[in-house]
Amino acid sequence: MAGSSIRPGVGALRVWRRNFESWKRFSGSFLVAALGNPIFYLASIGYGLGRFVANIDGLPYAVFLTPGILATAAMNSASFETTFGSFTRLHEQNTYAAILATPCSVADIVAGDLLWAATKSALAVFFVLIVTGAAGLLPSWLALGTLPVAFLSGLTFAALGMIATARAGSYAFFDYYFTLGISVMVFFCGVFFPLASLPVWAQDVAWFLPLTHAVRLSRSLVAGAPTGAMIADVAWLVTVAVAGFVVAERLIRRRLIL
Repeated sequence: MAGSSIRPGVGALRVWRRNFESWKRFSGSFLVAALGNPIFYLASIGYGLGRFVANIDGLPYAVFLTPGILATAAMNSASFETTFGSFTRLHEQNTYAAILATPCSVADIVAGDLLWAATKSALAVFFVLIVTGAAGLLPSWLALGTLPVAFLSGLTFAALGMIATARAGSYAFFDYYFTLGISVMVFFCGVFFPLASLPVWAQDVAWFLPLTHAVRLSRSLVAGAPTGAMIADVAWLVTVAVAGFVVAERLIRRRLIL
């Protein structure tokens, strides 16, 4: 069995490769999942409801909504991968236990899954960018910068999802995680309306939620108006991702090594 170091090594890339090879067989369904909700939001809310909403921050509502859709796509892709996907590998298929029989460590397993989830987030956002760009909803070429933002936010939400997986006793546990965590962030992190419209106390709470920073970064880039505040947004996402990895690695270790 590999050592107990919390620092991932090259084994993390091998775990990433293993996940990629497994995913290739189902890549078609990934495209449907990546584009399904974003297209629904754009059609029903961005264009449907947007016809009755005035410009926000000088942007048509559909354009204002687009960065939120990009950030949400990254969050959802990473979250599903490290909850249902990772739980299956941990509990149902015993894939993690098999990997531990190789030179890979627990840190490699967790880091590999996080990297893979972040890769899927970037892929999801890439496809959404194609659709939104074709629809004329990306006024600035800086919108391409949402790809690295998607990867970073994917790491963050992947780490949080892995913590949930480490605590889950069954798939049913994720109902709580997505209903009380992921869904709440979608509605209170500036995806559909400016955070300034919330009470001050709610804005303060929203600041600590990672989706808020992913949306702010994406919105600045899509609008072509980067600001110095983006540094704080990146710093917070990195902080949550690193802290989440440390916690997730320890919890997964307890599940695998008694």
